[in-house]
Amino acid sequence: MGMSERVTAAYTVRQASTQTMIGESCLMQDLRTLIWRVARTRFTVLVEGESGVGKELVAREIHACSHRRGGAFVAVNCAAIVESLLEAELFGIEEHTATGVRGRPGKFELADGGTLFMDEIGDLSPAAQAKLLRVLQESTVERVGAISGRLIDTRIVAATNRSLHEMVRTGRFRPDLYYRLAGVEVVVPPLRDRREDIPLLVDHFLARHPAAAGLTIGAGVYETLLTYDWPGNVRELSRVIERAIALATGPVVTLEDLPDRLRRRCGDLARTMPSGCATLRSWSARYVRLVLQRCGGNRTRACELLDISYHTLRGYLDEAAASRLPDEPPRPALVAAGAEPP
Repeated sequence: MGMSERVTAAYTVRQASTQTMIGESCLMQDLRTLIWRVARTRFTVLVEGESGVGKELVAREIHACSHRRGGAFVAVNCAAIVESLLEAELFGIEEHTATGVRGRPGKFELADGGTLFMDEIGDLSPAAQAKLLRVLQESTVERVGAISGRLIDTRIVAATNRSLHEMVRTGRFRPDLYYRLAGVEVVVPPLRDRREDIPLLVDHFLARHPAAAGLTIGAGVYETLLTYDWPGNVRELSRVIERAIALATGPVVTLEDLPDRLRRRCGDLARTMPSGCATLRSWSARYVRLVLQRCGGNRTRACELLDISYHTLRGYLDEAAASRLPDEPPRPALVAAGAEPP
């Protein structure tokens, strides 16, 4: 068994025990491999990605696949802590530091021997950034009111939906802290870049809700979900499915159970898709053709809207031509001046 096979086998065993990350796309498979490789180390990790992509799930997966999985996983949202309480929350506070104050450990101590997940780390104030840098450099924390530090063995996994590199450039984030955090970076892809995982995610969300027992997905729903760009990513998809479960009046989720924003933007497209579009590739090919028709045959404009190259556009059009179903209506001729016939 080669090294790559050993990595895959070891990760499969651990993934089966955690079952947190849903998806079989190439992007998700690459992400799983990267997580396993990162998890074997002791290094600080920076997880980057848009809001709602599942950065905390990635952090939990890193912890679950590491030698620290027997220790605590402690999560803290840096943007949700009041600045005046931040130091006590992260580093703890000594008994009787002030009248009526009880001593307690901070998040770093609670995660000793395990992993501390610091979400929205870009929202830390300059003062908090300086204190965090000291902890990373010295592996010690000093409680508020203490006269000495405490040695800790806590792994930091930080996350942000902002560009820390850009924040460093504009002076809003300390460069020395950034380079401490960014030694190992894990980028979580947005849902629109791995649309083939949407059916698996939908099945997962249906399975975890008792109220969804017996529910099935009706005609046009998957097509609509695949067409939408999901600015809120997996979190938004989860809420849409919860809404559909709540509103479904029968055993089938229909287009009427989806939010207006999806129906308005994608419902008409879903209804134009022939029933034989079984694969994402064939469905995408027909979507590309529809966009081209709406652009009046202007392939340059279609490429801009689809954010693909001209070569990729040609490939999808060839796919659409080769897979046209017998019941598919004849394609209208392109009338735009100078448009190349598809």
